[in-house]
Amino acid sequence: MLRSVFRCLRTNLTAGQRNMSQSSLSGKVAIVTASTDGIGLAAAQALGKRGAHVVVSSRRQANVDKAVALLQSQSIQVTGTTCNVGKGEDREKLVQMTLDRCGAIDILVSNAAVNPFFGNIMDSTEEVWDKILDVNVKSAFLMTKLVAPHMEKRGGGNVIFVSSVAGYQPMQALGPYSVSKTALLGLTRALAPELAQSNIRVNCVAPGIIKTRFSSALWQNEGIADEFKKQLCIKRVGEPEEIGGVIAFLCSKEASYITGETITVTGGMNCRL
Repeated sequence: MLRSVFRCLRTNLTAGQRNMSQSSLSGKVAIVTASTDGIGLAAAQALGKRGAHVVVSSRRQANVDKAVALLQSQSIQVTGTTCNVGKGEDREKLVQMTLDRCGAIDILVSNAAVNPFFGNIMDSTEEVWDKILDVNVKSAFLMTKLVAPHMEKRGGGNVIFVSSVAGYQPMQALGPYSVSKTALLGLTRALAPELAQSNIRVNCVAPGIIKTRFSSALWQNEGIADEFKKQLCIKRVGEPEEIGGVIAFLCSKEASYITGETITVTGGMNCRL
């Protein structure tokens, strides 16, 4: 008798978890920047599989078309457009197109980042700093400023910044990039109390070494990858889907009491300030 009861409870719990994961974001509209490959695409997939209509973007139309086709093949509601988040007119176009096509904005995942410099930080130029801070930090804030009023009209929303383990522990030869990722940790903390008044939660994800094209120089070289793995509890490189899942969780009702936080997804790397 008890065995039958436990079996029934376990079946109902599993079904409930499955339904929750498939529809927990139903009716929501999510903008994910730089979302045609890597972590951005994985975030779009995770949000879309949970019922959100995702708006993906990239600077190249061919990349947008490829991502849209992939997401549609997975039965995900998706809209795509070109966007260079470093340009004000592109940011405004992205937001307006989302409103025109989808009617609302509930979620912003700010994933766009650049790194045009590799070397000694003292050799970096003003142009390098301008480029990195414009795209990695300024555009994250300005996108938030654009979407926040529309989230407020919906009764609330979620903003997720994608930082990096480098924001906690600057990586050798990636000085300016690391500083920009540290800035996102501060931006998360600064925005959270202000936007909480509008029921908008602001959180951040700091991935470790993830198998993406952007970080390929760190994991494709076996020697470098082995050195990084020595710092990990889980002795492997992470997958983009492992970041996408955390982002989707932070946008869900299950995370409704979390704001102003950064979740590190690093395989156990020691990386706290």
